Amino acid sequence: MSKIDPKLFTAHEHALEKEYDVCPKCGGELQHRNSKSGPFLGCSQYPSCDYSRPLHQQDHSLEKRLPGTACPECGEELMLRQGRYGMFIGCSAFPACQHIESAQPKTPASPDITCPACNKGKLAARQSRYGKTFYACDAYPKCSYAVNDQPVAKPCPECGWKLLVVKKTAAGKREVCPQKSCKYKSAPLAD
Repeated sequence: MSKIDPKLFTAHEHALEKEYDVCPKCGGELQHRNSKSGPFLGCSQYPSCDYSRPLHQQDHSLEKRLPGTACPECGEELMLRQGRYGMFIGCSAFPACQHIESAQPKTPASPDITCPACNKGKLAARQSRYGKTFYACDAYPKCSYAVNDQPVAKPCPECGWKLLVVKKTAAGKREVCPQKSCKYKSAPLAD
């Protein structure tokens, strides 16, 4: 069996360092660093010198024109793009036109139900950072009541709680009491 020459690895590391060794802004040494946006080269004189550049160029391979759609601000065609926080729809005339909109489906309409916890606010449909819809009191942070399923303005027949939620179960959709101490479940609902 042949041995691997360890000089190959050290030569490669030194070759990378020499390629990126001088900061064009201040002449300092560039260092390989990592951030939430990915690896980059930054000046060793930071914070007095803030020069940095990404090691890898942004991947714009997920850009797709949306024919038949017009930007409401300038009239140019809209594009589906991949950004730092996920997919979004933006104007193809960027950077001249800064119009963007979410590619996520719209949050469902909020029901007209008074919050059962504080009796002051209304339950409003919200989206979590993962795109899941939940219903929370609009008097937040004074009231932090929230339910994960769609609320229905009916009192619970067993415990008297002021609302029920529609839950999908193996038997079908049912109205269920959101109180953990109550085990009420209605018969399967007709769709």
